[in-house]
Amino acid sequence: MLKEFNWKEFVAEFCGTLVLVLLGCGVAVVSGVNLVATALAFGLVIVAMAYTIGPISGCHINPAVSLAMAINGRISWGKFAWYVLAQITGAIVGAGLLYAIILATGNDVAGIAGTGLGQNGFAAQHPSDIKVWGALLVEILLTFIFVATIMVSTSKTKGANKKAGLIIGLTLTLVHLFGIGLTGTSVNPARSFGPALLLLGEPIKQVWVFIVAPLIGGALAALFTKFVIGSEDAPKISEDAPKITETPTEELSEE
Repeated sequence: MLKEFNWKEFVAEFCGTLVLVLLGCGVAVVSGVNLVATALAFGLVIVAMAYTIGPISGCHINPAVSLAMAINGRISWGKFAWYVLAQITGAIVGAGLLYAIILATGNDVAGIAGTGLGQNGFAAQHPSDIKVWGALLVEILLTFIFVATIMVSTSKTKGANKKAGLIIGLTLTLVHLFGIGLTGTSVNPARSFGPALLLLGEPIKQVWVFIVAPLIGGALAALFTKFVIGSEDAPKISEDAPKITETPTEELSEE
């Protein structure tokens, strides 16, 4: 596992997830969970990070995405472990910075816009009063859509190349527009764990839903895109491509 460690990739995933939680959850907090503002914040962070840290680590900043990448063989399981550690650590620090900013502005986490740290929740913890099975279903489906988009748009054979970051960011915005009113939209175990760990109480009791459901959705998306969409198919060699041929031994000896 130590052989899989790359400090640049670790720092990139740490910083990317930190920014996601700080700005995504931060906009939810200061805007009182304004639907459009919060959805755009999460989507725009992904776009910004995709073109900033994407060339270094691939910009997963989400354990569900890293799991899908590992299942489909794009990264090793050792790298998956390091990525997840970086993502969770970054999320905790991002939530801590958001907490500090809230306190520095003379507010308190319990009172500011009634949003705490932008944590996810269900039943009494969320206005939708959605039940646990409903929260699980929503998060599995939304993560499936989000991760499937990532796997196809970054595929070697079916990918969108430089447009992938924009497509992925817009997709995250879309799933947030649907899910914010239901669960607050997680689709990312690290993003949910950071705020929940700092708040404890009911958020930490419910966070298992926002860890388990995205991982299931991510795994299903990996299998779907691999076996149905063909995201991992090897690139086809064009018939017009130049062919490498061996020079007959007789010709070499004559020369």
